[in-house]
Amino acid sequence: MTDRYLSVARSGVHEIEIKRSRFLCALAPVTSEEAAREFIAGRRRADPGARHHCHAFVLGPDGRTQRSSDDGEPAGTAGTPMLEVLRRREVTDVVAVVTRYFGGVLLGAGGLIRAYGQSVSEALEVVGVLEHRRLALVEVAVSYDRAGRLENDLRASPYLVHATRFGELARFEIGLAPGEAPTFESWLADLTNGEAATTALGDHWVVHRH
Repeated sequence: MTDRYLSVARSGVHEIEIKRSRFLCALAPVTSEEAAREFIAGRRRADPGARHHCHAFVLGPDGRTQRSSDDGEPAGTAGTPMLEVLRRREVTDVVAVVTRYFGGVLLGAGGLIRAYGQSVSEALEVVGVLEHRRLALVEVAVSYDRAGRLENDLRASPYLVHATRFGELARFEIGLAPGEAPTFESWLADLTNGEAATTALGDHWVVHRH
């Protein structure tokens, strides 16, 4: 089972124009084939006058489910290069639909492959990519006289500060990679003279911009 994967940060549409043909790439985060196909159908309804609505999607943390369609373009010139960009960028749980309005100039197979790939690549840059990591969350509780120094040390450390809460004690949720807990516990004990209390919160998927 994977402990890390990338996906798009949000839905969005990006347009490029090549030899008067318009290519509108719509991206969206999805977690099922049904959701991906609903998004594809929605793009068809949104642009009913377009000649082609080519698509590609990748699903699952391991990217196991992969589908693509040329939607009437010459075989292998649209869906395949779109899917290849998603695979190369290692993004999953994502659907891409490129809607093409023909501009009257034939692009040829090579031109189409470059155009559809470029459309998806540029759209990914526009919407952004998030990294999802499976981390073991640990809550660290300390008294306020140690909290300021500890927070500074935590944020300067390689450990991920996932959340902070302040009640009777200062509490920090720390995300630890697999196998990192013993090193962290030792580091924390040295830093606080053993005065910090830790509670394991279990594994969680934690998201941050890539």
